[in-house]
Amino acid sequence: MVTNYTPAQLKMLVTETLHKEFDVTPENATPENFYFALSQIISNLLEEKHDTFYAHAKSTGAKEINYLSMEFLMGRSLKTALYNLGYAQAIENLLAEYGVSMSSVYDCEPDAGLGNGGLGRLAACYLDGMAKNGYNAYGYSILYEYGIFKQKIVDGWQTELPDNWLPGGKVWLRALPQRSVNVTFGGQIDETWMDNHHFVTHRNATVVKAVPYDLYVSGYNSEAVSVLRLWRAESPSFDMESFNRGDYVSATQQIATAEAISKVLYPNDNHTEGKRLRLRQQYFLCAASVSDIVSRHMNEYGQLDNLAEKVSIHINDTHPTLAIPELMRILLDDCGYSWETAWEMVTRIFSYTNHTVLAEALEVWDEQLFKELLPRIYQIICEINRRFCSQLYEFFGDGSPKVGEMAILWPNTIRMAHLCVCACHSVNGVSKLHSQIIKDDVFHNFYLYTPEKFQNVTNGIAYRRWLSQSNPSLTRLLCETIGDGFLTHSEELEKFRAFAHDSGVLERLEASKKENKENFANYVYKTTGQTINPASIFDVQVKRLHEYKRQHLNALNIISEYLYLRENPQADFVPKTYIFGAKAASGYFLAKQIIKLLCMLSEEIKKNPQIAEKLSVVYLEDYKVTLSELLMPASEVSEQISLAGKEASGTGNMKLMLNGALTVGTLDGANIEIGEAAGMENMFIFGMTAEEVKQTQPGYQPRKFYESNPVIHRAVDLLRSGINGAQFDDLANSLINTDPYMVLADFDAYRAVQKRVSAVYRNPEQWNRMSLHNIAGAGIFSADRAVREYAQNIWHL
Repeated sequence: MVTNYTPAQLKMLVTETLHKEFDVTPENATPENFYFALSQIISNLLEEKHDTFYAHAKSTGAKEINYLSMEFLMGRSLKTALYNLGYAQAIENLLAEYGVSMSSVYDCEPDAGLGNGGLGRLAACYLDGMAKNGYNAYGYSILYEYGIFKQKIVDGWQTELPDNWLPGGKVWLRALPQRSVNVTFGGQIDETWMDNHHFVTHRNATVVKAVPYDLYVSGYNSEAVSVLRLWRAESPSFDMESFNRGDYVSATQQIATAEAISKVLYPNDNHTEGKRLRLRQQYFLCAASVSDIVSRHMNEYGQLDNLAEKVSIHINDTHPTLAIPELMRILLDDCGYSWETAWEMVTRIFSYTNHTVLAEALEVWDEQLFKELLPRIYQIICEINRRFCSQLYEFFGDGSPKVGEMAILWPNTIRMAHLCVCACHSVNGVSKLHSQIIKDDVFHNFYLYTPEKFQNVTNGIAYRRWLSQSNPSLTRLLCETIGDGFLTHSEELEKFRAFAHDSGVLERLEASKKENKENFANYVYKTTGQTINPASIFDVQVKRLHEYKRQHLNALNIISEYLYLRENPQADFVPKTYIFGAKAASGYFLAKQIIKLLCMLSEEIKKNPQIAEKLSVVYLEDYKVTLSELLMPASEVSEQISLAGKEASGTGNMKLMLNGALTVGTLDGANIEIGEAAGMENMFIFGMTAEEVKQTQPGYQPRKFYESNPVIHRAVDLLRSGINGAQFDDLANSLINTDPYMVLADFDAYRAVQKRVSAVYRNPEQWNRMSLHNIAGAGIFSADRAVREYAQNIWHL
């Protein structure tokens, strides 16, 4: 097997593949031909590398990491794989021989429709980090046929269309039908005892077949390859009897019901059938994945007694929680272990990362729906809860209200986060602040009960993707000033700090940013027709659209700046372009209203060319990883303005920091650690602290701010009277009457910090120096570091 191809060998492989697959020569091949040929070659190579690496890992008894996540936001694979394997330059030279650009080939690949926001992108970064560190790792998720959705903005309103990514993306997938797993839903459970053995029979169940597809993830300059195993739902059989008697609907209904499981990520769940489908999705992922993990272990070791020594299963947020009772089911029902032995194994195997303090995201299922759909899993959870509550009564005392607060089962509901914390040997937050909040608030009683479980692992990013692959001009500057060691060891970025007072380096840093801004402006004009002034500040807020992210705080400030410029068109105003990109959950009306507000603001401002020279709003439709790779290098201001205490960590803030953007943010999530790394003097911090929010929120009356603050009053009134012909009464009423994320309370502080941003921007040397300090401090936020902390402190490799 060849794992290190020479340029000549690569050329021969490409030529042979083009001929075999497309019957064309390289001279006549299209960029799409080259894309499919290269993707096939690289995917085959990664498969071979993984087989070799896996054999070596097993021969040394290496522990296996299994990372379960409802989403993996992978982006494109070809560019990253070529870079990590060291073939990018050779392929670029090869394509140049035939007059084909690398960018035209990369553009043939769609972003994989397997994720949505930070949760999924973090999971993707960790697969990269696990491969880089040489860990034997599997990611598990669902092969969503249409992703979350393709966002189309129609008259400012988000419309959801299918994201049909598989035709261009399936070349990266390896089907493994021989490893298919049957997953059962519904039916009835019969239990019998014979000779002191407990037997469980599952009758009248509906069976769905889970078919695995593997996507390989290379590590930078590493022999290791991570595997992302994705499950596709299929019906195990076809009802020929119904079909033959003409009942075509019934004959195909079972197929449609089964296949719906892997159609869409996060189906709308504001109705019963949506909730049912989400629960089916989650159990489908967990049952198929746990079965696969156990089968692979049995094939290797022939027994399960050492499962906890050789396997770790990590739950990324609460969506994969059902893996816990599913492994209990296998150990109890299929393998005959006692409850005590099975539970001891499970608690050593599972660990859990919490990603939110929002109650709405700590999943709670209706007990009757759960019992109907997953009867055996329900029984096991009931027994876990019974035993857990018994232990809690012993610890806290009979009659303690803490037992009810901590119970997994509560009247008519099942609490997934509580099951995770009960069963997992480790529970971690994803920033120092977040990890403290879950101890002090979200899981406080659990912390009192088992404080040793709780720890922190601050998030990290696959920084090479966001720096050396996406920002070549900055990478060249870094290589020429500090060497290329940072490409392997991110902490070496710290060496860049020595150039903070080197005027030549600061000027080159400014020139790099200018080049990236012009490139991005050209891309936006080419793809959308929108014109961006590269001389303006690029102020960026790109993340999931949710009220707690407070895109509407940003919008209110833009409205106030617009009103000011409308009355003072000759004012001395530093030109600024506000750039947004986000998707709202399909059933989240107010989030969609905020998207429409941003779009209408953009159109309203364009009507006044004099204002538009100084102020503009750009909404990036269907924001995704590939677009982010273009935007991050061009960004100058990173908006991280969540209400303090609500953002777990953030990872967009890290990518923007790495590319030299300056953070405008609250003391929330990883912003605090960014300040520690870059220096608080190199950020723009505003607003209440988490403790101040906690003290202020109980008696908070937003109407008082509306009535007493004329700037807020005018901005909110404009929401009602209309912007570009659209009224936003619901948003205005929410702000005045409830304002759950305290936008109005932080408005003046935010407005003041934006003025300070403009003032500092007038001093290029100061701005560039602050930017340099951010780049130099970004090394701590590497996924390589984060994964090592998981491996050492949680997975115990």
